[in-house]
Amino acid sequence: MDSRQGEKMAITKTTEEDKIEIVGTTKDIQIRTATVIKEDGVEISRAYHRHALEAVSSVKNEDDSWTHTDTDISSESSEVQAIANAVWTNDVKAAKRTANEQSFPE
Repeated sequence: MDSRQGEKMAITKTTEEDKIEIVGTTKDIQIRTATVIKEDGVEISRAYHRHALEAVSSVKNEDDSWTHTDTDISSESSEVQAIANAVWTNDVKAAKRTANEQSFPE
């Protein structure tokens, strides 16, 4: 007979950014978030979600001009915001705008 029969088990769910990477010359930021399920302090499940951020997004307009928009990082964690603010300098943003324009098919 299980000696824990009738006891309530504590199940917890936490999320944590367990990997933040800066990639390439335009300093794209890749974030991996882990969702961890524990039962009585023992991990029973772990799942990952990834997303990436670019300093600037660009759209080519019908008149062949460009609209460049800095990425809104206000919904990101304070750690990701600090990293973005440190690495996304004006020079990096200019390089990203140029890279976006050059990658657009004619």
